[in-house]
Amino acid sequence: MVTPSAAVTLWIDADAAPQAVKEICIRASDRLALATVLVANQRLQLPLGYTHLSAVRVDGGADVADRYIVEHAVAGDVAVTADIPLAALLVPMGVAVLDPRGAEYTTESIGERLSVRNFMDGLRGTGVETGGQAAYGSREKQTFANALDRALTRALKRR
Repeated sequence: MVTPSAAVTLWIDADAAPQAVKEICIRASDRLALATVLVANQRLQLPLGYTHLSAVRVDGGADVADRYIVEHAVAGDVAVTADIPLAALLVPMGVAVLDPRGAEYTTESIGERLSVRNFMDGLRGTGVETGGQAAYGSREKQTFANALDRALTRALKRR
């Protein structure tokens, strides 16, 4: 029997996370006996049989799920989000943060990522077409899975 890794929690900003990312996180949760929490402002259907997996449904509204994660995550936890402002709050707290494509937000990169995000948001607000990200495919899934494995390994070694 695997002993629970209760000291580390994996947080998933589940409103916008691709289904493939959720599935990878759920498998990691099961493999590592790792507390994993999906946070969303809609009802989530969790697969049966995953004892370390839970979901939190927060009220609808801007940034409610983000606030929940910020209020409950602690240094040493790992979070998955595409939300750069949320990452900008978590990184200084000592939470390892990955985006769904496997990029890790760090203290060195988060300021620049937030600035670029705000600049692009401003452009979109004036009507400029900025395009979007490429489709999420098998290469992105593999990159994310590898990055998650590295982040969880580091987090579990530190605890």
